[in-house]
Amino acid sequence: MTETQTQTQTMPTGAKSRSPEYRLAAGALSGLRQDLFKDPFAYRPLPPWSPDGPLVGRLPERVRRYAVWTPHAVVVGAALFTLMIALAIGEDSDIYLALSGLIPAVAVVMTLLRPVGAWWISLVSTPFVAVLGGDGFGAPWAPAGFFAHLVVMTVVAARTRPRTAAWMWACTAAFGFFASVFWYSMDSDTAPMLVVSALALLVTTSVHIRREAKVEMTAQRQVTAVERDKRTLLEERTNIARELHDVVAHHMSVVAIQAEAAPYRVENPPPELEQAFVTIRENAVAALTELRRVLGVVRVESAEWSAAPDAPQPTLADLGRLLENVREAGLRVGQTVTGAVRDLPQGVELSAYRIVQEALSNALRHAPGAEARVEVSYVLGGLGLRIVNGPPTGLVKPSPGAGHGITGMRERIAMLSGEMTAGPTADGGYEVAAFVPVAAPEPKPEPEATTETDRS
Repeated sequence: MTETQTQTQTMPTGAKSRSPEYRLAAGALSGLRQDLFKDPFAYRPLPPWSPDGPLVGRLPERVRRYAVWTPHAVVVGAALFTLMIALAIGEDSDIYLALSGLIPAVAVVMTLLRPVGAWWISLVSTPFVAVLGGDGFGAPWAPAGFFAHLVVMTVVAARTRPRTAAWMWACTAAFGFFASVFWYSMDSDTAPMLVVSALALLVTTSVHIRREAKVEMTAQRQVTAVERDKRTLLEERTNIARELHDVVAHHMSVVAIQAEAAPYRVENPPPELEQAFVTIRENAVAALTELRRVLGVVRVESAEWSAAPDAPQPTLADLGRLLENVREAGLRVGQTVTGAVRDLPQGVELSAYRIVQEALSNALRHAPGAEARVEVSYVLGGLGLRIVNGPPTGLVKPSPGAGHGITGMRERIAMLSGEMTAGPTADGGYEVAAFVPVAAPEPKPEPEATTETDRS
């Protein structure tokens, strides 16, 4: 049995192979039916322009209320011009005025409500307008019908899709050639109609495609910006989780070690106490294990993490080294510390250092050659930070950024229940101000004074 016979036997019963040409023709006919024959007289009113559009938005408020109806006024004006054409070159006949002017004008106005139906009325009424309107003009279109049909096709093309414009032009061409061959013997204006309409539809379709592409691009940019912000936020939270892991892991390790060593510091501890310390140590170790497991899920492996996973995290005491590095990079920066310097929670120290680091990095990128100032304020209720830089003064051009630094700083401040503001200053610089609430340390109890009676 040959391969052809095998393929014929395995083909399902009743199945017919379709050639690519057949499928292409079927798709074209389906598009024609969808665009021009499916519910052609559906009610589709033309909406007014947006009051915030690029053209209307620049007009005064009083004029803007009427300017949004400009497309409707243009269409109605084209209908009136159609009537004027019929009246100017007519034979003072009521029939001519009615058929050669009124019906095409009605078709033009109908494009505001039922665009595809208006095109059908304009096309079907063409021979009646030409025959009953009188001779002496081009065929098959009378002057008023010629102008009205161009307007109708242009408006419908602007309100629909490019495929509809192509089908309208093809049907108009078929009608024109049919009328020229079988109806009229000479003076056919089909060729001028096809040339002028092709130019009008081409321009209208190009503008329509460009507008749709612009809208789609704007929507895509918005989606991309939202996704980029989400990704930046997740990356920043991952970095924060990694840093907090070092802080929390240290304290939990201390708890586990102290819980394990505590029973040996007490002579003959009761079994209940030993069991309590064992439970504390087991819970601390379990918390450390769970913390490492969760962090392993959310973190992103990077060269920095792999290179120095156990590096000590910086604190506010390391700001001097940071400022020296920034000065070597070309940024003049000074530091001011107010209030009584005290030890803060490790998470606060780390976040404060990172905020100052990111703010100075932004100043280096966006304001090369400027002068910056870092203010650290130890107040009763927490820690205040203020990083301000002047306008760029160097010859180096500012480097554009992605806007991720401010997002990361806000995320750190929000994690610590603090507040932050960031924005340009009056002199063209930039300022970042943040406040992190820190609970006041509890005062240590003073040793009780002993009296002579107590000693005895």
